[in-house]
Amino acid sequence: MIRFYGYEKCSTCRTAKRFLQSLGKTFQEIDITTQPPSRRLLSRVLASGQYTIKDLLNRSGEVYRSMKLREKIPAMSQTQLLALLASHGRLIKRPIITDGTRATVGFDEACLRQVWGA
Repeated sequence: MIRFYGYEKCSTCRTAKRFLQSLGKTFQEIDITTQPPSRRLLSRVLASGQYTIKDLLNRSGEVYRSMKLREKIPAMSQTQLLALLASHGRLIKRPIITDGTRATVGFDEACLRQVWGA
């Protein structure tokens, strides 16, 4: 089962949902703000080699700015950052789409077509 971690008010999430639906995919929607992905899932996304910790951060978000993370992140370990992301879904770039083996972050049509088009 594909899990779609998104936020209903996010235009990028809505675009990604429509794209997945156009591919004929069904998925379980999970509100990333109330049920953020676990640290374990985020670690697996990083372990895939497709994404870096910076790719997981919603650097344009209000919470990121209010927490002044731009200044704090350089002094934080990856473990600390993953714990922070797993506890604050609004800090995570969205959507995160996963089937437990594969995962994509954000909306990149070519990437989503490659990963989820089959």
